[in-house]
Amino acid sequence: MPTKYIFYTGGVVSSVGKGVTAAATGRLLKERGFAVAVQKLDPYINVDPGTMSPYQHGEVYVLDDGAETDLDLGHYERFIDIRLNRVCNMTTGQIYAEVISKERRGDYLGGTIQVIPHITNEIKRRIGMVSKTTGAEIVLVEVGGTVGDIESQPFLEALRQLRRDVGRENTLYIHVTWLPYIGATGELKTKPTQHSVAQLRAIGITPDMIVARSDYPVNREIIEKIAQFCDVEKRAVIPMTTASTLYEVPLLLEQAGVGEIILEKLGLKARRTPDWKDWQRLVDQVHKPKPKIKIALIGKYVELHDAYMSVREALYHAALHLGVEVEIIWVHSVDLEKGKNLDEIRNAAGILIPGGFGSRGIEGKIAAVRLARTEKIPFLGLCLGMQLMCVEFARHILQDERANSTEFDRTTPHPVIDLMPDQQHISEMGGTMRLGLYPCQLQPGSIAFRAYQQELVEERHRHRFEFNNAYRQIFEQNGMRFSGISPNGLLVEICELTDHPFMVGTQFHPEFLSRPNRPHPLFIAFIQAACEHAGVKVQPFTNSTEKKQKLDYT
Repeated sequence: MPTKYIFYTGGVVSSVGKGVTAAATGRLLKERGFAVAVQKLDPYINVDPGTMSPYQHGEVYVLDDGAETDLDLGHYERFIDIRLNRVCNMTTGQIYAEVISKERRGDYLGGTIQVIPHITNEIKRRIGMVSKTTGAEIVLVEVGGTVGDIESQPFLEALRQLRRDVGRENTLYIHVTWLPYIGATGELKTKPTQHSVAQLRAIGITPDMIVARSDYPVNREIIEKIAQFCDVEKRAVIPMTTASTLYEVPLLLEQAGVGEIILEKLGLKARRTPDWKDWQRLVDQVHKPKPKIKIALIGKYVELHDAYMSVREALYHAALHLGVEVEIIWVHSVDLEKGKNLDEIRNAAGILIPGGFGSRGIEGKIAAVRLARTEKIPFLGLCLGMQLMCVEFARHILQDERANSTEFDRTTPHPVIDLMPDQQHISEMGGTMRLGLYPCQLQPGSIAFRAYQQELVEERHRHRFEFNNAYRQIFEQNGMRFSGISPNGLLVEICELTDHPFMVGTQFHPEFLSRPNRPHPLFIAFIQAACEHAGVKVQPFTNSTEKKQKLDYT
């Protein structure tokens, strides 16, 4: 069959939930037997979010092939349980860089380069690459930002042209909008939605479906009004009240008949009957009363929780699996440097230090590592967290206070963490780290091996610095076990303490491969250890998906 395309646009405000809507509808289509992929079009001129501050853009989500992408790709992979590739995140920066490069080579034979057709043709070419590289039968394409943004206009023009290029029967436009609530009158307002649809239609795109987001119930009168003024079928106006958990959204869309409407408009028939039993059990587990445990997350961007989106979700996945509820205590590492919040993390059931860059707040994170080590609090260090676990070990077990990472002190006499050899002469920052999926050999009998229950795993990386092998022997002699090593024996991937109930650091980012129906084994082991530390009894929850795919981490 020809590739089918669903395009998602946003109206009224940004961050309205397009990414979750696209991910949830992707799950609906997968449940009906179709191969699905999702692509995010980001209108910023950065080539990718890899060099952007998390305060600007939230977390950078890394794919198997090393692409540094928008956090929405995390939603897509978690909801649909798929693996995406670098063509699934397109930016204005990538488009213009490619077109200008072709112009410099003379590929356009001296022609004048314009937004139409050159920029829009490149956008369409990259959209077409998704099905070719992923094998997807249905490609879902989300446009970042809001209709009316000047940055998004070339993308919207390209989507308008695509309906003509691939045929109306192969395209569907879904507009996700926001219904503001006026407290003084106690009513939802549709006028902003009407205006955003009018802007969309002025470009030449008429939505086939409108998802009306709201914090309040949307009555039939509102639905009828939107349908009338926006020229959309009444059944295709989908009210979407804010859910108590993101993972409820696919069930709500299924109840609203979205899957059947999409298939009908694309001229498709379901290949199998959707089976939502496991997903419903997952949502029921979310709502079920459970004992709580506190996990202290030590970061430098904690004011914006989206900076640690995948870590947060991985903690929730593992906790759900074990029948407990995680309460994350967001602790700013700079505050720890000032002596604040130490009692708060001392009373936590577990301490987690995620990835990060730069020297701000580093000593506060090292203080948290030391507290976890000396007071036997379960600890999980991810990337930078693992590196600081090694720095703290060198300082306080090996008694060398000047030990450090050369990222923070280039003159340290004991660089236990140092630049990778192939990074020594790199000057550009973007896309030059160790990125993507790499294998890791596990040591039998270790905490990591017991968690994974297999000897070889593959995990996603994003880092420039590594453990310095010159210190491997002395670390091992003093109680550090390197339980995960690259197959060639050169790179430390996992370290753990032999005299601690659970103190584990990973050079990779396990959070990127955690799924709601298949939690990551290291996060399960960490939450299990935290529960034991807090004296909380776990009640493991397993659905059929977990049983079938438990060991799918390679």
